[in-house]
Amino acid sequence: MTEVLPNARVREAADAELPHLDSTHADSGHADSTHADSGHADSTHADSGHADSTHPDSRHADSTHPDSTKTDPAHPELAQRPPGRAARRRLGPGRAVPFGRLIGPVLVVVVWWAASALGYLDPRILSGPGTVLSTAGDLAADGRLQANVLVSLQRAGLGLLFGVAAGTVLAVAAGLSRTGEYLLDGPLQIKRAIPSLAMLPLLILWLGIGEEMKVTVIALGVAVTVYVNTYAALTGIDSRYVELAESLGLSRLQFIRKVVGPGSLPGFFVGLRLGVTASWLGLIVVEQINATSGIGYMMFQAQQYAQSDVIIVGLVVYGIFGFASDALVQTIGRRALSWRRTLAG
Repeated sequence: MTEVLPNARVREAADAELPHLDSTHADSGHADSTHADSGHADSTHADSGHADSTHPDSRHADSTHPDSTKTDPAHPELAQRPPGRAARRRLGPGRAVPFGRLIGPVLVVVVWWAASALGYLDPRILSGPGTVLSTAGDLAADGRLQANVLVSLQRAGLGLLFGVAAGTVLAVAAGLSRTGEYLLDGPLQIKRAIPSLAMLPLLILWLGIGEEMKVTVIALGVAVTVYVNTYAALTGIDSRYVELAESLGLSRLQFIRKVVGPGSLPGFFVGLRLGVTASWLGLIVVEQINATSGIGYMMFQAQQYAQSDVIIVGLVVYGIFGFASDALVQTIGRRALSWRRTLAG
């Protein structure tokens, strides 16, 4: 009896362990490591002394595990990255540099100066920067440059003012009303397809060759440009904002001030930038048609006497005014749209 009891206890212990056997080792020809009579522990058992290679508490890191401390010898920079986290790639244009937009124009002037100094440019065809500066000084000394610049600024300013006002009013009327859209959008799209230069003979016939014709030509080009961009911004406002304004019971004026204004400002400033450029382009054309003053008139007179340096002075003046006015509009637009986070910074 003293030998039967211990054997019975062994069998009872073995029967108690049988339900915990791993099903993946049921057909194995070798004894399962979790068997009560086995002297070896199962590698997947919780009390195993040896850590499984795929176990979370493994002492040996798997080479494919994201937290592995091993790095590729071909890419030693990966060792500096936090474990399990890839380095974030910058996809934006980068940090803005103060006055960075001046780098391109300055580089063009440097190349122009170098080509002129090395003799690659014929002075009779294209004068060098030194000659142009000297000519500009002579024109400023006798007052011709200042007088022509003031006349040109007045024409461009009036045309821009009238064009922006007309384009904005027409865009609001067509963008906020189906009746306005049906009546205004079609004719304005037709006008956009007709170049302003093609209308010069008709405008001269109607208005003569005075200042009214010149300002009108500039205003027409600006108005169509501002209209197209502002109208596109107005019609692109999300309709859910309109429904929200209706739910809140906003008046027409409140709706324009709180929904239409902020929603259309980005497109308006795009149109304003293009309108400023259109005003300078129109100015160049109208000042060469029976004009008696202005930068364009000064350039036309220089053409008759083959004065390339005076022509380049006029081109440089146009370029400076165009660049400065565009930069001014950009600055105003960024201030007005400071609530937006864009790539422009």
